[in-house]
Amino acid sequence: MKKRQAIVSVLLTLFILITDQWIKVAVKTGMYMYERIHVTDWFYILFTENKGMAFGLELMDKYLLTSFRVFAVGFLAWYITRHIRRGIEWGFLICLVSILAGAAGNIIDCLFYGLIFNNPPAPMVAEFVPWGTGYETFMQGRVVDMFYFPLVEWNWPSWIPYIGGNHFVFFSPIFNFADACISCGVIALLLFYHKKFQG
Repeated sequence: MKKRQAIVSVLLTLFILITDQWIKVAVKTGMYMYERIHVTDWFYILFTENKGMAFGLELMDKYLLTSFRVFAVGFLAWYITRHIRRGIEWGFLICLVSILAGAAGNIIDCLFYGLIFNNPPAPMVAEFVPWGTGYETFMQGRVVDMFYFPLVEWNWPSWIPYIGGNHFVFFSPIFNFADACISCGVIALLLFYHKKFQG
């Protein structure tokens, strides 16, 4: 059981990392910045990059943020390994591994993308460059995002104070596969395993 869980954890981590990086590299080398592909009226592939956390949030210095991410992933890897040895529910394990792999996927962007990609102006697309000759230094790379789901859009009536006349989009964040894995893992933990973190 422990061996099987360890193998599944490694395989799931590799699957998430490879899928995430494949999508990001395909978008970065195949689309120019802010180019969008219309899939449906409520789903677009929209190439953007951000320096911050999930969904483009920017809450702290980039070096500090990347260092925190690396520490958090290391701690989570230790936590998962420890619980596999002691016994862990499959669902709980999958949630933790999804969060771990998603965070690691975004760390790869931060650590290395600035070193290996150039940053040409639109409509040119990025290309791989010799190591260390990219658009930024180590730990300063930008995270590639591409999934955009403007599920509902409308304009507020002009008579409403403060927001009148403004355009509103329900669910405007642009995110990537790694963000989705982190979010799904966290939501599942909160819904089904919150008691494990109480007292």
